[in-house]
Amino acid sequence: SEAADLLGLMHYMEGLRLITVLEYVALASDENVTVTDTEFSSVPVRLYLPRRAPGGLRRAMVYFHGGGWCVGDAGMKSYDHMSRRISNELNAVVVSVNYRLAPGHRFPVPFEDVYSVTKFFLQGRVLSQYGVDPARVCVAGDSAGGNLAAAVAQQLLEDPEVKTKLKAQILLYPALQALDLNLPSYQDNDNKPLLPRSLMVRFWSEYFTSDPALREAMASNRHIPAESGHLFQFVNWSHWLPEEMRGAHEYRGPTFGSAELARKYPGFLDPRASPLLASDARLRPLPPAYILTCEHDVLRDDGVMYAARLRAAGVPVTHHHAQDAFHGAMMFILWPLDLAVGHRLFNTYVDWLRENL
Repeated sequence: SEAADLLGLMHYMEGLRLITVLEYVALASDENVTVTDTEFSSVPVRLYLPRRAPGGLRRAMVYFHGGGWCVGDAGMKSYDHMSRRISNELNAVVVSVNYRLAPGHRFPVPFEDVYSVTKFFLQGRVLSQYGVDPARVCVAGDSAGGNLAAAVAQQLLEDPEVKTKLKAQILLYPALQALDLNLPSYQDNDNKPLLPRSLMVRFWSEYFTSDPALREAMASNRHIPAESGHLFQFVNWSHWLPEEMRGAHEYRGPTFGSAELARKYPGFLDPRASPLLASDARLRPLPPAYILTCEHDVLRDDGVMYAARLRAAGVPVTHHHAQDAFHGAMMFILWPLDLAVGHRLFNTYVDWLRENL
């Protein structure tokens, strides 16, 4: 991807999307689940409906895939497999959303797509059409999808048109803030597999713009203007991280950058892009959360700090921290990339859903 980008052959993210193409599986139902591609609120979704008799109203999940807002698809083999299993094992309706991707569609377009799908699905007539219990609906997502799920959960609370309340929010190794890209987890996992710091910085910057000035400022962690300094209280890891995760790192406070980038690309200071920037008052009424974090992951501290902030605001939180796992580990549950850690994380997640959704 990098070579093709430098040579002007294709955009960096177009190169990465070849992974999506290789992992894509054609639409197909099976003996347990009927799968259809349709649209909700003009946004493509892959819909999973259990075949067995409901025995009452069903649970439902609206799912947002990961991929740094730039790659990924509901039809990728791992996402399709997980959606089928959740639909079958929990007798649940699963709506897996194919939101538009950056760089073609930058923030807030991906957020607006997933929000409009969720709002559409939560209408009483739609829930009734699919036999869904309005008291048992959750949003969920991994990585960038976890970011979108957290942002949707926050936004729904401020929307007077939405009467149905979410039962839960499931955030799997989520990206939750673009304020401090030099957290202990970013430093400790700088060059770890799947999501090195440089790639996460690229994903964040491409979500807002292809202007290399923002990417370079983010890479040096000097992209926040002094007038936004008050926001650092929400991501102050010396307060929100447990001591064992701070390690030998010493908190020194922010190094501020030019105000021009924030004026040109205000999205990175918007809670819809960085849910960790939400005030305590905004967090307080949120639904119970299941948060998965992995030790060997640049995004580890985002999830850990959000769990701490939600708890401090009185929100029930189940925080599962996997000491032996890396970013995206739950995707590795199919041959030829079939890992015990992936199965363990997925089974723990499904067990929580079974008991709490």
